[in-house]
Amino acid sequence: MAAYRGRFAPSPTGPLHAGSLVAALASWLDARARGGVWLVRIEDVDTPRCLPGMDQIILQQLARCGLVSDEPVVWQSRRGDMYQQALDRLVQQGHAYPCGCSRKDIEAALQSQGMGRERHHIAVYPGTCRPERGGLQGKPARAWRLQIPDTPDVAWTDRRLGPQTQNVATKVGDFVLKRADGLWAYQLAVVVDDAAQGITHVVRGQDLADNTARQILLQRALGLPTPAYLHTPLVLGANGEKLSKQNGAQPLDLSDPITALSQAANVLGLHSTTTHPALALDSWTSVWDQQWIQRKGGAA
Repeated sequence: MAAYRGRFAPSPTGPLHAGSLVAALASWLDARARGGVWLVRIEDVDTPRCLPGMDQIILQQLARCGLVSDEPVVWQSRRGDMYQQALDRLVQQGHAYPCGCSRKDIEAALQSQGMGRERHHIAVYPGTCRPERGGLQGKPARAWRLQIPDTPDVAWTDRRLGPQTQNVATKVGDFVLKRADGLWAYQLAVVVDDAAQGITHVVRGQDLADNTARQILLQRALGLPTPAYLHTPLVLGANGEKLSKQNGAQPLDLSDPITALSQAANVLGLHSTTTHPALALDSWTSVWDQQWIQRKGGAA
């Protein structure tokens, strides 16, 4: 069994907030409880949304909480050559194809089929530019998509949520690998990076569980291993929706790091009476080991 390697991968679109600290803490505890390696990766592939200098602010916030990457930090924006190599492989193997459809084209195609927006109000791609349907048919290529195989539901077991399934073909459709604006899509970047960094366990927020089936399909297409997944509880805003930068989440107040850490730990069902961050982290690591590793007999 490969040595444990986990990661926390924030996007520098704003400072860390209460919800992102929950995911950071959980991933750190999972790595420490297994005597593994914990990495930080800056997911800045969506460059227009990233704020200058925010990556350093996030790293400083993590360090203030005692959460420091065990290896040099990686930035997605510097790894475009790796993503291109992966896309080239997918194209050569017949797993990816160019798409010339705009959003209006996709919506019009769905309406003509009596279909609408199915998933989170996002149009499910109907496969208009698939090679077997004539490909681009004279349109210029705008994006590149993964051709979803006609297979049953993708199944996996989340360490917290239990057995999960998703039919990517009907819930998402052939999804984008490289966007029309030339930027790399999150799904391809995260799969390539996890494999390149040897990530064995992914611990992240429950809002990202919906991405797992697509990432597993990409891993299979590229011949890459599938990590074990654990999706943590979400912190909700006043409106009952996931706390996020877009939802008015306030930056962490780290004038007293133990307060922020304790609040994140409470979401994970962990408690501590110490006011020293390092001692609290040690205490939570022991409890995490008991709850998520020993109790499960060492299972992933």
